Amino acid sequence: MTFRVFVDGQEGTTGLRIFDYLQTRDDIEVLRIASDRRKERDERARLINQADVVFLCLPDEASREAASLVDNPDTCLIDASTAFRTDPDWTYGLPEMTPGQRERIRESKRIANVGCHASAFIMLVRPLIDAGLLPPDYPFSAFSLTGYSGGGKKMIAEFEAATDGSLDAPRPYALTLVHKHLPEMRIHGGLERSPVFTPIVGHFLKGLSVNIPLQRSHLPEGTTVESITRAWQAHYDDASFVNVMAAQDSEALDNGFFDVTACNGTNRVDLCVFGNDERLALVSRMDNLGKGAAGAAVQNMNIHLGLEETTGLSR
Repeated sequence: MTFRVFVDGQEGTTGLRIFDYLQTRDDIEVLRIASDRRKERDERARLINQADVVFLCLPDEASREAASLVDNPDTCLIDASTAFRTDPDWTYGLPEMTPGQRERIRESKRIANVGCHASAFIMLVRPLIDAGLLPPDYPFSAFSLTGYSGGGKKMIAEFEAATDGSLDAPRPYALTLVHKHLPEMRIHGGLERSPVFTPIVGHFLKGLSVNIPLQRSHLPEGTTVESITRAWQAHYDDASFVNVMAAQDSEALDNGFFDVTACNGTNRVDLCVFGNDERLALVSRMDNLGKGAAGAAVQNMNIHLGLEETTGLSR
């Protein structure tokens, strides 16, 4: 069976990466819009309503406008913006989040694809909160180190054009502490309050890591490196794209350093915990254009269409 797919926002970073995933698949017919018509409402509406699945790779307001064009009840929207990630009428597109989430994605016609920082954060904390190893009211903080492709075509151009060394050093941003991923981190992470979150962009194209420091004195007595590892292993037992590193696994480190780019080119996420009797650090990594964006979107499409969720994706 062949499924028809349309990418609205085909020239953006996520849209182009989705095309890369789909171009080799013989079960997908990609509906394309002429470049000179990509902003025409009527032509977009025509293609949206012809498709089995539509990827919306647009800014928030444009995604809301595109969603309003759907009149075919069989068309499934997978939106890559932040417009619908906490909307109760949309299904959050993180299949591994909780039991039953895959089934909700399969049955839904409105799927909000995950944010890259948010998914890396949620996949660390949500199973531990559900297992009682982390309290929902813990004062979480986190920092994320990401490649510059996460900023889209404009940021990519800026970094790749810089030849004077001005962008070589890591650059913290969103220092007003109101990053757009915070609502989904709190709601889908099971937190009572949003974390203090500080992202940092580095001078490398892609790769992302989220680090969450924890004070053992503020955690339940049974929260240890070993119990965290066991909880992740139990939660992600059937998750094709989740790799739980063994407790204090030296293989997660390169001569004592953590390689943020180790999952690049895959749809995999690595989960690690490090620490001692006083302090712990939960650390995840993924390809921000893979499991953090386009790869996650294709995985959600596969699940929704009843296909093997690993189809066309690398582990």
